[in-house]
Amino acid sequence: MSFKRTPSHQKYVNKKRIIQCIQECSPISRAEIAVKLQLSKPTVSQAVDELIQEKWVFEKGIGESSSQGGRRPIQLFFNEKAAYIIGVDIGGTKVKIVLSDLSGNIIADTSFSTNTYLNSGLLKQMAIETERLIAKNQIAKERILGMGVGIPGITQTASGLVIEAPSLGWVQYPFIAEAKRYFDFPIFLDNDVNAAALGEQWLGNAQNKRNLLFIAVGTGIGSGIILNNQLYRGASSAAGEMGYMVTDKEDIKREFKPIFHRYGYLESVAGGKSIGGHFTREVLKDPHHFLFERAKSSELSGEDAFLAAKKGDTAAMAVINEAIEHLACGIVNAASLLNPEVIILGGGVLNSAEYILPRIREVVDRYLPSLVEMKTSQLGENAGVLGAVSLFLREHDGILNFRDEGEY
Repeated sequence: MSFKRTPSHQKYVNKKRIIQCIQECSPISRAEIAVKLQLSKPTVSQAVDELIQEKWVFEKGIGESSSQGGRRPIQLFFNEKAAYIIGVDIGGTKVKIVLSDLSGNIIADTSFSTNTYLNSGLLKQMAIETERLIAKNQIAKERILGMGVGIPGITQTASGLVIEAPSLGWVQYPFIAEAKRYFDFPIFLDNDVNAAALGEQWLGNAQNKRNLLFIAVGTGIGSGIILNNQLYRGASSAAGEMGYMVTDKEDIKREFKPIFHRYGYLESVAGGKSIGGHFTREVLKDPHHFLFERAKSSELSGEDAFLAAKKGDTAAMAVINEAIEHLACGIVNAASLLNPEVIILGGGVLNSAEYILPRIREVVDRYLPSLVEMKTSQLGENAGVLGAVSLFLREHDGILNFRDEGEY
């Protein structure tokens, strides 16, 4: 079956290409757009006039004389304040919400405890907090394009279904269907680490990279994969679940006990929770250890282990180095398979990146067949929410649909 483009559809396609060009290359002139996109000047001029009228684009300059005596062309700029997007990162401990403009500038943000509202109405609280953000910043509701959401689990973007999110207790949860009870704008969801990968590619340490691997190391371990500029989700939307890698063949012979129900092997030996648990057990073997009394009353955290390691504590260093070896092994395996241009490391454990990164690099450089850039997340705690904004912009098929849906 062939598809024949009508003149009205071609007009829409051209207009969409032009606004994307202005967004990526502004300031830019009409003539420069025509050359870059290989479109006629009248086609560009008509589309630009419409975009200015619709307030997606504005122009500056009055055509001052250039050094050659001619008049400088009027420059076009993308209006990043023409509309706004809500970005949401649902975590196991907190839900973070941002109000962002079209260029990813955070106008305002808020957060609340996940556990406090998980059983009593998480989506209802999201709606309350979102309404407050919009009202407080005096944004007209019709200027909200929609919402992107990152969720810590296996999700289906097309259907809006959360297949499984262990930390939230969600199994086959119809997130988008439930969200429609509280929100009247479009919503798209994805795995939180996939969203973070999109965020780093859009505004962080993976800009201009078409092939990247984002690895989040917290209580769990997951990754977001972008190949040839496309987010790779896998056959059942479960791609990137690095936490399930097995990095010690000897452990296969023993009974596997995950750190949490349904968690994988790698996150059970190299995640923050496992580091804290392992460190606690080691401390309890030594009554003279400075953390012995604390370890007797409650489990130490991964952060405790890193702080002790930085002070030269041998028990902490041994625990962390073992975890790093497992993590580095997983990274070598993933990078060997995917051959990314850059690997971005994020998540809570990477707050101690200055301790971890050199040791990971040493293992990766030793075993990986080709060199790869390794960086920490530039967006940090905002990688997830800004990634959710980026997810929305990708899945919504362009901002023109907001105003012109059905026109062409």
